[in-house]
Amino acid sequence: MKLIAALASPYSRKVRIVLAEKKIEYDLIIDSPGDPATRVPAYNPLGKVPVLVLDDETTLFDSRVIVEYLENASPVGRLIPDDTRARTQTRRWEALADGCTDAANAVVVEKRRAADKQSAEWIARQQDKIERALKVMADDLGSRAWCGGDHYNLADIAVGCALGYLDLRLSDINWRKEYPNLAKLAEKLDKRASFVDTAPPRS
Repeated sequence: MKLIAALASPYSRKVRIVLAEKKIEYDLIIDSPGDPATRVPAYNPLGKVPVLVLDDETTLFDSRVIVEYLENASPVGRLIPDDTRARTQTRRWEALADGCTDAANAVVVEKRRAADKQSAEWIARQQDKIERALKVMADDLGSRAWCGGDHYNLADIAVGCALGYLDLRLSDINWRKEYPNLAKLAEKLDKRASFVDTAPPRS
């Protein structure tokens, strides 16, 4: 199978981490949707990455759909609990983390516009979403070792990718100082090989 991804995309990173944790081999094709020569729309009509291309040329998108497929494709390194309640909580964590990333990306895109065309109100709305998401993440994590309790799973991967994206694109948000438990979690995650190997370029 092939994964079409952008190295700086937190959603691509989430899928790459899942592939690594589940020890699934694949070919990585780097393609940024913002590149004029991008071929992403040929695989995903929405023009977004990541896209997983299966051996029969079936294409899967977005990251949540791909992760669900990968979890069922291999029994190695289970990342989504079988228990209904635990599974629902894990997917809730993923939705919260992805929503935080969505808001962060909206701020990044808006700030790339000419200064006189930027909407301060729009940026403030997205920043409020980020702050609320961080607070709920921190409150729900509490003093637990992992987002889901005693075991590392997809919830931690999603949160780790969201926090990593904030560091990459909105480094002025000092979430580590305000939420030390999230900082502790991020420190643990950043030591895992799957996170090290998928760290986005800083340039």
